[in-house]
Amino acid sequence: MDADTNNTVLREGFLVKRGHFVPNWKARWFVLKPDKLLYYKYEGGRRDSCQRGKIPLKDCVLTCPYLEYENRPLVFKLQTANGVGHFLEACSREERDEWAADITAAGHKLHTSDGGKVTNQQEPASPRLHNIDLSKVLDSMYDVHSGIKMSSHVEQGSTYSNCFSGSAVVDWLVFIQLAGTRVDAVTLASALQEEGFLQPVGIRSVEALRTAGFSQQFMDDSTALYGFSDSLKKRGSVKAETSMSAVELSGQVVKRGYLLKQGHRRKNWKVRLFVLRSEPAFLHYYDPTKDELSPAGGFSLRSCLVSSLNDNGVPSGVSGNIQGNLFKIITQGDTHYFIQAPTNQEKMDWIDAIREQT
Repeated sequence: MDADTNNTVLREGFLVKRGHFVPNWKARWFVLKPDKLLYYKYEGGRRDSCQRGKIPLKDCVLTCPYLEYENRPLVFKLQTANGVGHFLEACSREERDEWAADITAAGHKLHTSDGGKVTNQQEPASPRLHNIDLSKVLDSMYDVHSGIKMSSHVEQGSTYSNCFSGSAVVDWLVFIQLAGTRVDAVTLASALQEEGFLQPVGIRSVEALRTAGFSQQFMDDSTALYGFSDSLKKRGSVKAETSMSAVELSGQVVKRGYLLKQGHRRKNWKVRLFVLRSEPAFLHYYDPTKDELSPAGGFSLRSCLVSSLNDNGVPSGVSGNIQGNLFKIITQGDTHYFIQAPTNQEKMDWIDAIREQT
């Protein structure tokens, strides 16, 4: 491989990687080259120049999605020719699939003497869909701690309480790995509806049940509403969430991605998974190294101010050896959040997306 090709960067960005010796998860900066995948560590607010690892692509086998990690449905596996497995997690389904496609394409373009290539193995769509116990799925959905959360929704001027959207059901089924894909999740949700465990709520979902074929009766849609059947509600297991945290997390996900955030107390920089939601507009951030489902923090975007910071010098309030691409969010309560994006384009995309919600 010549020097020019070796310097070519096909893709780069944050992924969360499982350690080989200590099986913990760490955020690393990955750089895809035509023949290898390199990864680096961020020290404070800057990517270090020391390469922390290299994954050769020749004769690799890529498995996407890789469904063996509970609470981590966005993992893909890259196994090298000598049998070493690398487990990598993206920030979204789209990012995961794009990384997998680019790695596969790079493998196919390798010009080696023996024609080495990456093989992209798709997991079976959802092996647990066969002979699945729908009553156990229902029990999991109905669990007060880890089940699907119910709240109030408005459709065409009418308010419906103790319900959830079709897309929320699909998200939940994929997230807990009862379904490998959204298509499989819709099939599973349709079966729950067919058995009378779930019932349509509101105009859209009722109309779909009345007019569509079986495969289209359950809608993967944030505006199609569903609830548990009336007989199940008498169990008393699930209580509608009325806390502010439940309201915060009920909005539609507008954007998600890995960003660096400066801590309020120690002023250190950490990679966090940011999730932007609308109606209500909230920005939450999660620690991607942990399996916990709850946000590490978040705030309402109502009356927030978001602004780009100049990369020339270190702005007031910012600490550390920063990389750049900074922006600041000031909340209604005058809390200042300093955030770094990996690129200037991503910074501007986030600023635009946040401003649309303020």
